[in-house]
Amino acid sequence: MPAVTADTLTLPRLPELPEAATAWRKVRKVVRAQKFLEGEGFQVRRPFPGVDLALADPFLLLDHMGAVEYGPGEAKGAPWHPHRGFETVTYMIDGAFVHEDSTGGGGLITDGDTQWMTAGSGLLHSELPSQDLVAKGGLLHGVQLWVNLPKAAKWTPPRYQDISAQDTKLLSSDDGGALVRVIAGDVAGYRGPGMTHTPITYLHATLSPHARLTLPWPTDFNAMVYVLSGRGTTGAEHRPLEEGQLAVFEHDGAALTMKADTTWDVLILGGLPLDEPVARYGPFVMNTRAEILQAIEDFQAGRLGRTHVPHVTSTDEELS
Repeated sequence: MPAVTADTLTLPRLPELPEAATAWRKVRKVVRAQKFLEGEGFQVRRPFPGVDLALADPFLLLDHMGAVEYGPGEAKGAPWHPHRGFETVTYMIDGAFVHEDSTGGGGLITDGDTQWMTAGSGLLHSELPSQDLVAKGGLLHGVQLWVNLPKAAKWTPPRYQDISAQDTKLLSSDDGGALVRVIAGDVAGYRGPGMTHTPITYLHATLSPHARLTLPWPTDFNAMVYVLSGRGTTGAEHRPLEEGQLAVFEHDGAALTMKADTTWDVLILGGLPLDEPVARYGPFVMNTRAEILQAIEDFQAGRLGRTHVPHVTSTDEELS
């Protein structure tokens, strides 16, 4: 996977955690992603929703796109559709997608880039493969994560964060056997570039065969590991985990552990639960049914997507 690669021997290393003295988290449950068709008919694997929403809070949805090799004319996307009340985080590992919205925001993301769209009060949005990918075909592999916004931020003006592959913070496991890409949040004092309304950590790790990765983890965060490719084990009890499976961890414990059997690519997610009411209908996620009905009415009346969307970088003031 091209995403972002580096020689782990040249990177900052995560601290070695003592085996006996560390409170390792156990795995609560393992679920397999279900397959769905989205947009114009492209397939995604979706591990959640599917687990209890409370276990994933503040995350709402994870769609794994590919990896798929398209022939000429085969690549598909998701044309114009509305969003309100949450954030979409699109991380492209291979291939290229073009994002566009009704206010003129968006752009091209490719090979390790992330586009963080705060829908907030609402907009119309389009996600399509690049013209080059459609014309020539090629490999497409990426993920889209939906992050809920707290009630106080549901009506924030829409905006984008453009996070290039070069902006991603790169770390090595303590033994050099794993490359960790920090997209957002903090791990062992190392921060990723993503700015969040809700405190979360979002990592992409590549483990060499038989390598082990251990991570200190905030005790008030939940934790999940989703496998993009390969297989390994995770949790204090070494639960097997393979491509398309999601491990949801128990809340008790201050560290995560995992070990690869093969070359193993995983997403590692966690966040501070909002513990707020969730009302959702398709692309709208609010706190009450009345707010959902208002979102539908606003969409039908053409009132979404008229707010200017500023692009921000990782050097701008952090929200949380």
